[in-house]
Amino acid sequence: MLKIALTAVLFAWCANTASAFCGFYVAKADTKIFNKASQVVLVRDEDKTVLTMANDFRGDPKEFAVVIPVPTFLERDQIHVGEKALIDHLDAYTSPRLVEYFDEDPCETREQLRAYFKGGPVSLAASSRADSLGVKIEAQYTVGEYDIVILSAEQSNGLETWLKQNGYRIPNGAARVLESYIKQKMRFFVAKVNLKEQAKLGVQYLRPLQVAYESPKFMLPIRLGTVNADGPQELFIYTLTRKGRVETTNYRTVKLPSDLDIPVYVKNEFADFYRAMFSQAVKKEDMRALFLEYAWDMGWCDPCAADPLSNDELQKLGVFWLGDSNSGSPSRRRPQIAPGGAANAFVTRIHVRYDRDHFPEDLVFQETADRSNFQGRYILRHPWTGESKCEAVRQYTEAFRKRQQTEAETLARLTGWDISGIRKKMNLSEDFKSNDLKWYQKIWK
Repeated sequence: MLKIALTAVLFAWCANTASAFCGFYVAKADTKIFNKASQVVLVRDEDKTVLTMANDFRGDPKEFAVVIPVPTFLERDQIHVGEKALIDHLDAYTSPRLVEYFDEDPCETREQLRAYFKGGPVSLAASSRADSLGVKIEAQYTVGEYDIVILSAEQSNGLETWLKQNGYRIPNGAARVLESYIKQKMRFFVAKVNLKEQAKLGVQYLRPLQVAYESPKFMLPIRLGTVNADGPQELFIYTLTRKGRVETTNYRTVKLPSDLDIPVYVKNEFADFYRAMFSQAVKKEDMRALFLEYAWDMGWCDPCAADPLSNDELQKLGVFWLGDSNSGSPSRRRPQIAPGGAANAFVTRIHVRYDRDHFPEDLVFQETADRSNFQGRYILRHPWTGESKCEAVRQYTEAFRKRQQTEAETLARLTGWDISGIRKKMNLSEDFKSNDLKWYQKIWK
């Protein structure tokens, strides 16, 4: 009786709440489905930013180096080594997801539900060489397994030369991009792996680097990574803000196609579907847009691809305002509230595929007051297969055949896949062939 009562309450809530999705989560499309994808978490409030960078480096740690322009000088305690598991959790929570529904017996009246469901430090010699090249070593730290240097420079050729002389693998032609950052009076956060510290810590992989700083610039430098890149790159950006959704100001941010019915067989091919669908969306926008994949209040989810991050996890990612007395989010009805949900952290997930030609500028962001929910969500509707007999069954069968045709066409449009192959996988080849017959040929078929 308790189970029946809870089910009735859930169904009643779904039928009367337009902002919720309900349904049953069955799969997600996380960053692991790409061979190589960079991940960045940006926590932002007013002029304060905490940047977490997950390294996708594969190879000998002694070959690893990273050079990142930053808008201000960084003290030692503004740099931290984070936990990759936090980013993995955030990725899982915000991933595009697959949900499924099951058609009801058409002979039973479920109008409310149907209506809703439609719906190492630098040496002194190195420092001296730096001076001669117009490079100033402003600070150097060892943080965890990383040796970090904060640099400023007078001219890009000198900076490029210094970096190469000190073992940083800078691609040829980087000077032109470095020059633009020097003109903006930005510093450079430079990191290498300290193999002795790594062995002492017993760390087997490169952990994310985190930096916290204050600057009116809400931006993410991406151009250095395009100088000598082997083709387009994948970047996932997760922002955590106090007010609402984040978007770019110098490029278009568009919503990923969402809330569409697709054939049931895609349940076993969801990773292939997502890759193809995203590539098709990038092609449609001529690789000149960023794609919103998720925007939601961290306190809840519907349907949940993973539990919301706890306050402790969010604080480790840099969400510094959770203890504020006025940090509570606007009151609202919240279904599927997971344990440990955050008080007020709005998460935005943005996915971009970029190269030098299509993204000549760094990404500049703004926080908006828009707290409306959005998620990349794709729907499987399983057919009813019962034995009931009534007029509604015949009507349901006709509507189901039309629905399958629409699902096939939607999948072809989203992915660019050949529709005849889609129909074959749906076992609809003959059914759809009959749709091409003239009206009088169908009479005696």
